[in-house]
Amino acid sequence: MKDRTRPTLVDVAEFAKVSLATVDRVFNRRPGVSTRTVERVEQALVKLGYRPDPAAVRLARGIQYNFCFVLPTGTNTFMSQLAEQTERSIAWLRDQNVFSDLIRVDVFDPQILAEALRRLIGQYHGVAVVALDHPLVRDAINALVDSGVHVVTLVSDVPGSRRHRFVGIDNSAAGRTAATLMGRFSGQRTGQIGLIAGSLTLRDHAERLFGFQQVIGSEFLNLAVLPPQQSHDSAKACKGLVSAMLQEHGDLVGIYNIGAGNRGIAEALVESGKADRIVFIGHELTEFSRRYLMQGIMDAAINQDSGHEARSAARVLLAYCSGQAVIDDQERIRIDIFLRDNLP
Repeated sequence: MKDRTRPTLVDVAEFAKVSLATVDRVFNRRPGVSTRTVERVEQALVKLGYRPDPAAVRLARGIQYNFCFVLPTGTNTFMSQLAEQTERSIAWLRDQNVFSDLIRVDVFDPQILAEALRRLIGQYHGVAVVALDHPLVRDAINALVDSGVHVVTLVSDVPGSRRHRFVGIDNSAAGRTAATLMGRFSGQRTGQIGLIAGSLTLRDHAERLFGFQQVIGSEFLNLAVLPPQQSHDSAKACKGLVSAMLQEHGDLVGIYNIGAGNRGIAEALVESGKADRIVFIGHELTEFSRRYLMQGIMDAAINQDSGHEARSAARVLLAYCSGQAVIDDQERIRIDIFLRDNLP
C-alpha cells in the first residue's frame, strides 16, 4: 500500500488484488461479484481500516450543500473577528462541496432579523445566526427548521426555539466568573458596581447579567450592583454611560461591561482620572482590550474563541446535513480569562 495517512479504494483494490471497479461494486453493494471476491474485498476494507471521505462521496454523488452565516452589523470588534474567522470556515467548507454566504443584519432589531431569517427559507440547507431572544426571532427560526433547514445559534442563543444546537460559551458561567474576579480585585472596599449590557434581549448578555448578580449578591455583600444600562454595543454610548456613572456615584468601585464597547469605557475612565481606582472587567480579547490590559486600565477580559466558534458552527451544520455524528467534546467552547500577565 502506498504511504498515505488515509487508505483509499485504490489501496483496497491493490491489497485485495482486484480491480478498482470490483471494489466499487462491493463497497456500494452492487451485483456482479462472486461471493469469494466480496469476502476478499471486505477483509481488505477491514484490515486497511478504510473509511470513506465524506467530501469525496458528496462530490462523486453530486451532493452540494448551501449554508448561510448571519452576523450583526456595526463596528463591534469581536464580531469583526468572528466574521473574519467565518470567512476562513467558508473557504474550508468549499473543499467539502459546501457553498456559503455571509450576511450582516441588525440583530438588535427583532423585526429586521426575523424578516432576514425568513428570506433564507428555500435557499439554504443550514443557517448559523447570532440571534436575539425575541418571539419574532424564535418564530422565524422555527419556520426555517420546519422547512427542513438545520439551524445553529452562534454566540447568543434562542433556547425556546427549535434550533438544532447552540455554539458558544456558557454565558451564565462567564458572568459568575466576572463577578468572582470583580469581588476579589475589589478587596474589602465597599461600594457600587456599574453594569453595561449591549441589550438584555440578547440571551448571552442576559445570562451573563444573571450569573454576575448571583455571585455578587451571595458572596460579596460589600458590593452593590447598579441597574444595568444598555449600550447596543456602541463605544460612544458606553463612554457616555460610564461618564454619567462616575459623576453620579462617588463610591463606584468597578464596572462590568457585559457586551462590546470597551473602548468607550476606557476613554471615560482615563478622562476622569480614576482608571487606577476602578476595577474594569469586560469581554473578548481584541486589539483594544489587549491594549487596555497592558496599560492597566482594564483588569480582566473574559474571552470566547471566535475561530473555534466559526469552525464549530461549520462542522456542526455539515454533520447535521450529512447525517454524521457531532463530537460534543470537540465542539465545546471554553471560557478564557486573560489578564495582563497571560496575554498570548
